[in-house]
Amino acid sequence: MPVGIEAWLTQIPPITRAWLALSVLTSLAVQCQLVTPLQLYFSYKSAFTNVQPWRMITTFFYFGSISLDFVFHMFFFMRYSRMLEESSFANRKADYFWLLLSSSLMLLALSPLVNLPFLSSSLAFVPIYLWSRRHPSTPISLFGLITITAPYLPLALVAFSWVLNGTWRAAAGDLVGCAVGHIGWFMRDVWVREMVGGNSILSDAPEILKRLFGDP
Repeated sequence: MPVGIEAWLTQIPPITRAWLALSVLTSLAVQCQLVTPLQLYFSYKSAFTNVQPWRMITTFFYFGSISLDFVFHMFFFMRYSRMLEESSFANRKADYFWLLLSSSLMLLALSPLVNLPFLSSSLAFVPIYLWSRRHPSTPISLFGLITITAPYLPLALVAFSWVLNGTWRAAAGDLVGCAVGHIGWFMRDVWVREMVGGNSILSDAPEILKRLFGDP
């Protein structure tokens, strides 16, 4: 691996780096015909009836074949996942992992209702949505064309994905990700701030995860 790329990768926080690496390797494996998308997608029948539990994991790492849409999703997910992990979740690897894990479980539960075999782009929109809600006044330039404030970023990306693919179905996964991201934001920010209940299992990682990641 070239020194410049290796140095760049080591600067990415660990959870985002692992997610990025597994996603790129999965798409490369499909591109090299080592596996096929039919071996990676999620369905309850395949995962449980046919006893293929790995589908509950691989569905979150396959962003499609190497294409403009692949680059689009990978760039924005990596950018905002990294910024979120470096800011709100700095030195809290367990909490960030728990955000992604709990969001993944919600997406798996919603999958049959929205008929989404691959949930990678849906999960990628969770950190994008949470970052946008936690930085409401931050201006963002989209491709140097227009400037918006952060809360409008998820909807702008959904619209761009729609235009890029020419069908609303291509943006369905992104919209579901926004919905799950909203739940994550509500439980971590609004619920903790406004409700008497304070922190909950959805806002704080279990102690076993904190010990596993070595968090204080």
